[in-house]
Amino acid sequence: MLPQEIIRKVRDKQELTTEEIRFFIQGISTGQIADVQAASFTMAVYLNGFGKDETLALTLAMRDSGERLEWPELGEKPIVDKHSTGGVGDKVSLMLAPMLAACGVYVPMIAGRGLGHTGGTLDKLDSLSGYQTGVDIDTFKKVVREVGCAIIGQTADLAPADKKLYAIRDVCATVESIPLITASILAKKLAAGLQYLVMDIKCGNGAFMENISRAQELARSIVSVANGAGTKTTALLTDMDSVLGTTVGNALEVEEAIDFLQGKKADKRLEEVTIALCTELLVNCGRAKDNKEAKKMLRNSISSGSAYEHFVRMAVALGADKKMVENFSAQRKKAPYIKPVYAETPGYVSQIDTRQIGLGVIMLGGGRTRPEQNVNHTTGFTSFCQMGNKVDVKTPLCYIHAEDEDIIAEVKALVRRAIIVSPDKPADKTAVLSKVL
Repeated sequence: MLPQEIIRKVRDKQELTTEEIRFFIQGISTGQIADVQAASFTMAVYLNGFGKDETLALTLAMRDSGERLEWPELGEKPIVDKHSTGGVGDKVSLMLAPMLAACGVYVPMIAGRGLGHTGGTLDKLDSLSGYQTGVDIDTFKKVVREVGCAIIGQTADLAPADKKLYAIRDVCATVESIPLITASILAKKLAAGLQYLVMDIKCGNGAFMENISRAQELARSIVSVANGAGTKTTALLTDMDSVLGTTVGNALEVEEAIDFLQGKKADKRLEEVTIALCTELLVNCGRAKDNKEAKKMLRNSISSGSAYEHFVRMAVALGADKKMVENFSAQRKKAPYIKPVYAETPGYVSQIDTRQIGLGVIMLGGGRTRPEQNVNHTTGFTSFCQMGNKVDVKTPLCYIHAEDEDIIAEVKALVRRAIIVSPDKPADKTAVLSKVL
């Protein structure tokens, strides 16, 4: 087979065979196909799309480009996971994994770092002194087996073709292709040996998929391909027109997650999304007979202290200091400047440009402007307002946590521009928009 002929077929909207797709992906993995050819391939797919069978073949080829995990040592208990397409203030994974483990399922989670204006689970976990996100597969499997859950980064052995292809897509304007997104997400998840998966497809001005029809298209693609590959999958479309939870920024979000697991007062939307995703997995895998039983199990995992215990055990097993984890609020490093931001006029929060808030965290050093850049874990926002909240001279829009005093005025101006305050309270909006089977 010739790489240029495969590219030509995609360019001319001709369907590729499974063999042609596997040949091309294998060539990317081994270096026999040049980066310029891989870039041309992704652009052709971006412009002309892929059919369902082609997307499935691409996903399986990328999955099979490296090691595939198997879990015979786990016995009959279900192996489950969740994936989010990325949002602002999205710390759901930090609660979901230990909550599900406390309910008697295994959660081997391969997570990522921040991308664009959205935060990354691995960057948040780096706030826990000593926590290792780059462990080898044997350590990963040991922690999952002994604790019930583990959250780590992609290893070099899992779906290496995806890692190379994504780097190429990132610099040639083909990231947004739905077939390529589908294959990229699922290659890693399927390589981890999952039996059940739930997708959290973010939709709104703080998501990569701002348009609900585009979000639904992505959800249908992922659900179809994952089920075709033998992993039972459903997707929830969730709102990202405002910050999820009341914190944005790495250590600040970890603290909110720990408070959640300890049963302290939780943000309504954050709780709704977390419980909905957990419920979906518990019912789909048969651990709970219906949503009512699943929600009861989940709430008991919090009230009993079991979910929090699983979080601590996971963190310690992956290298974190136990005393620091158990006293995170008191022992975490804090930004030297914490300043409130007040609205220019009192009223109700009626609109939030959530993407701008994510960019505000990057301005504060909590995100990256270069791939190799280290992030500041102390910076971000707390007590962030939600839609419908009343704000005035005593109740701020949020608090800025900054390392550099000189940036505060600029970030304050960004926050005020991003939030519209109106005299009338807006109607309530559900955080879970719809479900795709």
